[in-house]
Amino acid sequence: MSLRINDTVPNFTAETDQGTIKFHDWIGDSWAILFSHPKDFTPVCTTEFGAVAQLADEWEKRGTKVIGVSVDGVEDHKKWKGDIETAGGAKAGFPIIADEGLEVSKAFDMLPAEAYLPDGRTPADSATVRSVFIIGPDKQLKLSMTYPMTVGRNFAEVLRALDGLQMSAKGVATPANWQPGGDVIIPTSVSDADAKEKFGEFKTVLPYLRTTKAPA
Repeated sequence: MSLRINDTVPNFTAETDQGTIKFHDWIGDSWAILFSHPKDFTPVCTTEFGAVAQLADEWEKRGTKVIGVSVDGVEDHKKWKGDIETAGGAKAGFPIIADEGLEVSKAFDMLPAEAYLPDGRTPADSATVRSVFIIGPDKQLKLSMTYPMTVGRNFAEVLRALDGLQMSAKGVATPANWQPGGDVIIPTSVSDADAKEKFGEFKTVLPYLRTTKAPA
């Protein structure tokens, strides 16, 4: 069964380059981002891990933990961290899950149940392990996106999406191309009277589209 928005994400125990974790316990009361990769020592993935490392302060500001997953082992992860830090110019302080048995990749529906890693495999054998999952403190999936192997993920967009999710948790929605500080949308389930009481002034663009300043 596929993992859908608002589903509780799988809880699993796994080895990482920083020791053993139980996923839900590791998340705790934080937001979390799990970003997956088909193999260590691959060029696009190395730049992506570097980009995540560069944003360490931004994740912390948002109360968000980040964790990688790759289908290689712990020792490879530890060696790869050196390349990641060289490419990104920043310390990669986040853990990387060693998913050699594909348990995590299958639990998150990135690979079919019958998938296995053949001898002499290449990244193409686990190509769909190129996803991002944003998870709320309630352990529910809030957003997911999957990229092909040739297109590097835009972690500025992941950060923007995280901001949008944290804003929407305040009872509003965000419009297209929203950036922090921009106006937000009042849900149609909120009456005009309740909207005025809750948000103060708002603008009616269409009967079903009302905008207001973002809540603090």
